[in-house]
Amino acid sequence: MPRFSVIVPVYQVQDYLAECLDSVLSQSCADFELIAVDDRSPDGCGALLDEYATRDDRLRVLHLPANVGLGRARNAGLAAATGDYVIFLDSDDTLTPGLLAAVEDRLGTCQDPDILVYDYARSYADGRAVRSNSAPIFARPGADVFDLDQRPDLLDLLMVVWNKAYRRGYIEEQGLTFPAGYYEDTPWTFPALLAAHRITMLDLVGVHYRQREEGGNILATASRKHFDVFAQYDLVFAFLDRRPDLARWRPVVYGRMVHHLNTVVSKPGRIPPGDRREYFRRAAEHCGRLRPDDYRPDPGAGGLRTELLSHGRYLTYQGVRALARGRHVVAKAARRA
Repeated sequence: MPRFSVIVPVYQVQDYLAECLDSVLSQSCADFELIAVDDRSPDGCGALLDEYATRDDRLRVLHLPANVGLGRARNAGLAAATGDYVIFLDSDDTLTPGLLAAVEDRLGTCQDPDILVYDYARSYADGRAVRSNSAPIFARPGADVFDLDQRPDLLDLLMVVWNKAYRRGYIEEQGLTFPAGYYEDTPWTFPALLAAHRITMLDLVGVHYRQREEGGNILATASRKHFDVFAQYDLVFAFLDRRPDLARWRPVVYGRMVHHLNTVVSKPGRIPPGDRREYFRRAAEHCGRLRPDDYRPDPGAGGLRTELLSHGRYLTYQGVRALARGRHVVAKAARRA
């Protein structure tokens, strides 16, 4: 049984796949299996995976008969995993050299916690690698092993699955799986962190998160599929419904949700212009149904925007955003003067 199972779902990344695979296969810690899931990729990814597999028997290739999407492709890899710990890696990203060895050292020191969290850097085509804005969270002093009550700031991190190592037994205990659709990390990451009794952190950049050219990131593409975010948070709150012992986290998760809903609608190029009013209507219904009585919005402009969104105040929200942009332009011009 290997120490790590690294699961890489693969779809239309022919230009980046070799670099991704090499970043895993060249790790100094060799006690791993690499499970690559060919999600019926229409380019040359499947053939490249098979070629790599002939050269390194640590690589196992699963060719899916039909395209199922990122979440379900990860599920297929998870079903085949045999490692003590599971690490997810997107096929256009890379592990940093020495990551698995550093993770193994930390796991041994902490007696195999449920989850280990590490940081990431955004990597650009010009060679830059810029560490995430969450780096100070990793540098804060505290206990080596903790639960979320001791470190609630972990919920301020980007809610992604690929900056963590998960004990496979813990995944099975919690019944964690990925849903279909956009934002599939959300109903995995929140339950995983909320339910964990033993979490540790590694103050290290473990992943280079590739910032691809326009069109490379599906979340930056205008589509009604961004409405999936509502169903994904329904799954998170359904989990909380099943866990009354975690009820104290409902207002915190709700606050993270409204910020996420605001990010989706405020990022240019996600919600098609003709669907924005409907998005606000859906947000109002969604938030009205899930809003805890003890939730208190953040003070300031950010809290104002999320409150307007959660109540469906489309025109007022647009006006506030326009006013904020105008103030930004004036301030920028003043600095240049």
